[in-house]
Amino acid sequence: MYFLPVDELSTPRSSSPSSSPPKHLTNPFQMHLSKPWRPLVLALHAATPALGQVFNTYSTFNALAGNADSTDAALLGNYYNHWRLTGQNETTNRTTWDLTRSARLPTTSPKEIPMSGRRASAIIEPSRSAFVIIDMQNFFLHPKLTPSASLGRAAVGPTVDLIHAFRDNGVKILWTNWGFDDYDLIISPPADLDGFSDDHTRATSFCSDMGTIEGDNGETVQVGKKLCRGSWNARPYGDLDDEMVRGVKQGTDFYFNKNRVSGLWGAQTPLGLYLQENGITTLFFGGVNSDQCVWGTLLDAYYKGFDVVYVPDCAATISPWYAEQMVRYNADLNGFIANSSDIIAALKG
Repeated sequence: MYFLPVDELSTPRSSSPSSSPPKHLTNPFQMHLSKPWRPLVLALHAATPALGQVFNTYSTFNALAGNADSTDAALLGNYYNHWRLTGQNETTNRTTWDLTRSARLPTTSPKEIPMSGRRASAIIEPSRSAFVIIDMQNFFLHPKLTPSASLGRAAVGPTVDLIHAFRDNGVKILWTNWGFDDYDLIISPPADLDGFSDDHTRATSFCSDMGTIEGDNGETVQVGKKLCRGSWNARPYGDLDDEMVRGVKQGTDFYFNKNRVSGLWGAQTPLGLYLQENGITTLFFGGVNSDQCVWGTLLDAYYKGFDVVYVPDCAATISPWYAEQMVRYNADLNGFIANSSDIIAALKG
């Protein structure tokens, strides 16, 4: 998630004899390579002093981590990615954390958000925060396609309200949805293909034609290819579709297709690249299903070093009740839990 400035990777090596490799190891591959490869090997070898120091000297580790022996007991992490403890209730042991990374990054209008879990509150920098909305699509929420998703449909209203509050405070809205293309079909693993198949065959899995349904006004709606990019069933549900279109047009919202349960699986995804390139550090999560795609993306974000905040009234699942309990328990352990109304009140304060 965090990349180091080039100048901090290029500290000169010591001039002592022991810091130089033996002559017979200066380029052990060159004699075995054909001529076209030799310039590349030489270029890599030229970078060896800097890379060697990164991996082999404690002083450079300190430079990269920002003082590994810090005596600042309130700071957790390193110079590039850290939280700062700003308060702790001696009775309940609930804590307040500053997530702004203000030791190295500028802050504009930090906001303290009350939390409902074991951590009492968190101070965020809105310009480095985002609301990730997962899979609130017609396929998962429309009553003609998923009648059992009543809790998901109930989450639409709070989600829209939170979108408006976040936009007003400079927090980006990141729509992250299933959206297959031909290449995704080729690389999709069999477990995913079977999970979205009606009869355990590819013919009814991703991008299969779902036919038509009767719309809200009695019209015929072409449902389109199952979770395929551009299809009606893959679009955001109800009022969310208008919100997405409006936000993308005005530059506050961004739309990302995904081809796995998690929007952040693997080394790079469209969502992951956006977060990295725009210096986003704090992520609020909503969407469906909370124990599947929402949880998968939140967990990958946690693994990658982002701050993760689960917003339970903007999320839901059709799974048994204990699946939602699992999400809340572990989201509280790995990050934070906040209700949308509390977030909105804090942003207005």
